[in-house]
Amino acid sequence: MTQDVEMKDEEALPQAPLPSDSASILQHLKEGASFIEAASYTKEVRRIARAVRLTIQLRHKLTAPLLSAFLDYALLPGSEAHARLSAYLPKDDRHGMEVDNDDAATSAVQAPAKHVLPELEIYCYLLVILFLIDQKRYDEAKACSSASIARLKNFNRRTVDVLASRLYFYYSYSYELTGNLAEIRGNLLALHRIATLRHDELGQETLLNLLLRNYLHYNLYDQAEKLRSKAPRFEAHSNQQFCRYLFYLGKIRTIQLEYTDAKESLLQAARKAPFAAQGFRIQCNKWAVLVRLLLGEIPERIIFMQRGMEKALRPYFELTNAVRIGDLALFRNVAEKFAATFSKDQTHNLIVRLRHNVIRTGLRNISISYSRISLADVAEKLRLISTNPIADAESIVAKAIRDGAIEASLDHSNGWMVSKETGDIYSTNEPQAAFNSRIAFCLNMHNEAVRALRFPPNPHKEKESAERRERQQQEQELANHITEDDDDDF
Repeated sequence: MTQDVEMKDEEALPQAPLPSDSASILQHLKEGASFIEAASYTKEVRRIARAVRLTIQLRHKLTAPLLSAFLDYALLPGSEAHARLSAYLPKDDRHGMEVDNDDAATSAVQAPAKHVLPELEIYCYLLVILFLIDQKRYDEAKACSSASIARLKNFNRRTVDVLASRLYFYYSYSYELTGNLAEIRGNLLALHRIATLRHDELGQETLLNLLLRNYLHYNLYDQAEKLRSKAPRFEAHSNQQFCRYLFYLGKIRTIQLEYTDAKESLLQAARKAPFAAQGFRIQCNKWAVLVRLLLGEIPERIIFMQRGMEKALRPYFELTNAVRIGDLALFRNVAEKFAATFSKDQTHNLIVRLRHNVIRTGLRNISISYSRISLADVAEKLRLISTNPIADAESIVAKAIRDGAIEASLDHSNGWMVSKETGDIYSTNEPQAAFNSRIAFCLNMHNEAVRALRFPPNPHKEKESAERRERQQQEQELANHITEDDDDDF
């Protein structure tokens, strides 16, 4: 999706790129600048979104000489913005690329007209921040992003909103990379308030997700829920931001023991996420697997066999297998074996909650297999480790019977668990409930697909509307003339 985690270059950045390649990349950047300039005058935000997509494709090909040449083209040399951004580029390589004389002359002519556009200035900030982050110069990226945010507060233009949302993200990301995420929480709240007052809905979406991420990073789930519940909600403008919001909402609901809502949010986030956002989809699947296990469901094997996710989901596959067979000893071994992975994923507390589900699953298997079994054998099969395992087994069985997890009774005098005959499940309402949940899921997906439909403009309809308006105008004029003639006759 976007960079929730640091992206590693697949190929090393060349120190001395070929002039033809650099000229081609520079031409693409100039093309993006032309999109932004046209959008500034025509107020078409989609052109700026197109320029941002083009920039992300060229991100790992940016070099210091190339950026320096583009800054000379887009900004007025000697201006405050040009001097500030040029200071972040290496001085040795800043003028290492040759630029054609025609391009230089063109930039010299066009620079005075372009430097006044706030959109171009913010776009240059974005390019430099991307370059600094990819070069792992996180402290300088943090300083540059802070300067860009201070500059951004002076602009209240809807054509800046798309670029501003990107700057908000990298502003938070640069502080997260340096371990100083808590420092900007107050500033993010102030930016969210400003975006709300300016009716910048895309900025509100982005900043709300950044604040939720900030709170969840420090396990402040109560504060995150208070902010989420009071923040204004509206129709999503960005699919990526909506996916992030669903993921954070699912994490909050999971911690609050609202597993049904959490499952719906996490599965929806994983389904809506772009296929290229593999890291995000892996995180959604990890949390969704745990939530389904806590609900007493067993995820399908195909979830763990998705291409590119087998290795990352391996610990959760073994955990699911331990829960499925109800083996408490195997569950403990898996929890200890992958303890570092679970701590890194911040799912260790959920693993602790699963112990009760493992015991209940094992007890259900025992009640199905045996019509009568002693509590000592129950404790042995469950592999309970305690000073008095028989007493623990008796309390576990009693609680399971009370909750309706098993159909059995306790014989306290003889120390037995007596299982009742299992009835036909199709004579109950359980198949109907399962069928109803599947129908509701399909209907919900259909409604979301209908709401997401976008239709191209119909020129014939516009022509008919124009003709209709012209005809109505003529009829109104004719009615006015008739009224005036009647007045004259009177």
